[in-house]
Amino acid sequence: MIRQATTGDVKTIQSTLEYYAREGLLLPRSLSDLYDHLRDFIVYEKSGEIFGVSALHVCGEDLGEIRSLAVLPPHTKRGIGRELVHDCEKEAVKLGLKRLFTLTYQESFFAGSGFQTIDKSQLPHKVWGDCLKCAKFPDCDEIAMIKTLTV
Repeated sequence: MIRQATTGDVKTIQSTLEYYAREGLLLPRSLSDLYDHLRDFIVYEKSGEIFGVSALHVCGEDLGEIRSLAVLPPHTKRGIGRELVHDCEKEAVKLGLKRLFTLTYQESFFAGSGFQTIDKSQLPHKVWGDCLKCAKFPDCDEIAMIKTLTV
């Protein structure tokens, strides 16, 4: 059900993310950006239909980010998001990452997966490179959360 994204998934990934971007819950991603970061993405697929997406972005030697986590509304509250996060965690461990962070509005969801709220200032400056592109910068209202992975 969860698999690596392919080029054929990019337009569906973009429309899924765009749904939540219109709600102000995610940043929109251009097709060019999605193709550039395609290897970061996984999809949750059932019967040929994509129900959800997520990305694991490597930020440094031991730090990764879960980003662009989205499950289409008809399929929420079914554990798909948790499965996507768990899959990202397994991949992070395989890559040798020791910590994962996320910037989110869904604090209770990520807390249920073992993430803890931190101050954004605890994240490395390298992470803020993407923030400079955001329409909300410098007044970001997302919540920074981090999890130490067990290997």
